[in-house]
Amino acid sequence: MNSWDTAFDSLKKEWGTIDFLVHAIAFSDRDELKGRYVDTSRDNFARSLDISCYSFTAVAQRAARLMPLGGSLVTLTYLGAQRVMPNYNVMGVAKAALEASVRYLAADLGRDGIRVNAISAGPMRTLAGAAVGDARMVFKWNKSHSRSRKPSSLTMSVEQLVFAQRFWQVV
Repeated sequence: MNSWDTAFDSLKKEWGTIDFLVHAIAFSDRDELKGRYVDTSRDNFARSLDISCYSFTAVAQRAARLMPLGGSLVTLTYLGAQRVMPNYNVMGVAKAALEASVRYLAADLGRDGIRVNAISAGPMRTLAGAAVGDARMVFKWNKSHSRSRKPSSLTMSVEQLVFAQRFWQVV
């Protein structure tokens, strides 16, 4: 039994079921985000894809078993999945794979009443965001140009996805 199984077994014992899961994990060797993507090592590529992409599939498998009445799975992505971003490199590839996984998970789990979404908040001043090269310049631009300047904006968007029936219920 791995740590994911242990965690979900604990959730099942404590709560029985869950309504939602927010996946907010990604990783790449900071040094390999600099320079050229073509120089990405095999080890960092595999680790980045495993942590940043496959982990969502792994937790979705386990979370779905705890959502007999449906629910919501949400993960975080970034524009670097769709466009080349300086100093994002293998993370862009990992986020592109994550977005494809979201589509396939949505097709598989939608019939069970489980919604699957990815949301991109844009650049945020976080530990992960700081790892991207030229982050300070991007954060400064975002502060004056974006509507979602604070993590609380992201929180409200995720809440709307997680509790979609409450927000979108037709009276």
